[in-house]
Amino acid sequence: MSCRFSAWFSRLGAAVFALAVFAAPVFAVTNPQAEAGSTTGWVYRWINFLILVGALVWVFAKKTPRYFRSRQKAIADAIAESARAQEEAQRQEREAEQKMSMLDNEVADLRARSKRESAAEAEHIRALAQEEAKRVAQSAQAEIRAAERAAQMELKAIAARAALERAEALLRERISAQTESSLFNSFVVELEGTAQ
Repeated sequence: MSCRFSAWFSRLGAAVFALAVFAAPVFAVTNPQAEAGSTTGWVYRWINFLILVGALVWVFAKKTPRYFRSRQKAIADAIAESARAQEEAQRQEREAEQKMSMLDNEVADLRARSKRESAAEAEHIRALAQEEAKRVAQSAQAEIRAAERAAQMELKAIAARAALERAEALLRERISAQTESSLFNSFVVELEGTAQ
């Protein structure tokens, strides 16, 4: 019902406005100087003023609500967008702070892990060095034993040679040419006996 009343009132206002616009020049032509200071002149001025104000109010009432609603919506959207952007920035700031605090923890963990790994590697290297030292010691012991055996064998060979030389020298001193010839003959007889 109010919509019909508003539409009817708008049509009536438009008709009065059109009538006043078309009638104003006719009334103004009668005698402009005589009528300017009279009551009728004042009435027409007020009517013109009211028509102008009415036209302005009608234009503003018709056009400005849509403009202000669209501006209000644009402003509300901009405020909502800035609120979302602010929330996103705060979220990103919180994430950055968390990452920074976690970064300190990660750095501490990396340092601790590298210390543990370097200690383990040092222990591993020590163990390898000890094993290598044991192998070198065992190899040296084996070489020493082999050198001892070789030296003992050489010493035995030298001792045997020396004993033989000494025995030979003793035999030469004690055996005469006649004894040597009888020994040789008995040796030949024994060889002959074994050959048959």
